[in-house]
Amino acid sequence: MATLSDVAEEAGVSPTAVSRYLNNRIELPLATRERIDAAIAKLNYRPNLLAKRLSTGKAEAISLVTPEIANPFFAELAGAVEAEAQRHGYAVYMSSTQGHRDREIDAIQRLQDQHVDGLIMMTNRPDDGTLATLLQQHHNVVLLDEDIPGVAVPRVFVENEQGAYLGTRHLIEAGHRDIALISGPPGLMSVRERLAGFERAMAEAGLSVPPDWIMLGEYSRAYGSAAATQLLAGSRRPTAVLACSDYIAIGVLQATRQAGLSVPEDLSLVGFDDMPLVELVDPPLTTIHQPIAEMGRIAFERLLALINKTEAEPQTRLPVSLVIRKSVRNLGES
Repeated sequence: MATLSDVAEEAGVSPTAVSRYLNNRIELPLATRERIDAAIAKLNYRPNLLAKRLSTGKAEAISLVTPEIANPFFAELAGAVEAEAQRHGYAVYMSSTQGHRDREIDAIQRLQDQHVDGLIMMTNRPDDGTLATLLQQHHNVVLLDEDIPGVAVPRVFVENEQGAYLGTRHLIEAGHRDIALISGPPGLMSVRERLAGFERAMAEAGLSVPPDWIMLGEYSRAYGSAAATQLLAGSRRPTAVLACSDYIAIGVLQATRQAGLSVPEDLSLVGFDDMPLVELVDPPLTTIHQPIAEMGRIAFERLLALINKTEAEPQTRLPVSLVIRKSVRNLGES
């Protein structure tokens, strides 16, 4: 197995220069960087994380916990974290929990066992106190996208309430008065905040919402489909739906077609996330854009500050924006 000294000899530089280069602690001329990169590739050099931990006190690796890597939103968010971590020379160990609490607990315990320097935590289930109790025992933790109450760690979220408000206002301004909401699990921060934004926009317009038109269940395509099927089968049918995730919105699209109806002619639809695939659905989805790359970058920056024992911003709220495409019908147009 090639060593750092082997790489240094091949590249014609000192082992210290190679080490500092790999750890992003030195600026080298382009030609020197290219020689080191070529030597690493030729010798198939892989850093020894155990040796790093013994010499620096750091594994230079983090754990990233995501609820579901198959969900395009979480996949894109995880990719953004990984890209920023790699830019700083950190390896990323990713865990997809599928929403199982025991897998989330296992990921936190790996931090306790010092296999990684820190943890970026994403969850899509309300906590019963178990995660909060475990996370309170650690310092190098950042919460991303969703909150876990009772944990004093940095958080990186978006303006959920404002996003839902913008989406609902867009439907109202298009002439819709009968608007339903389909969202995720009751108890999640994002669900509460997006519901608050929806209700604020409706109240400002003097509009009421039947209680059974506020549907809380899962951030999933299957739930979006099931909820929309129920709404469309009612004696009174909404003319528009605010879907609080793009995955839910895709389920709504499917259910609408299965009912022999179409978006936006029979049902207008606004999503939330702005995943790349929603430009490709028919019709392209009007949605709330979340700055996913920026969320991942900031989450890692906050974690790196904790690892380096410097000050980390306790909470960051990133702005969202409305992206108008073709899934909303303007009722005022002929």
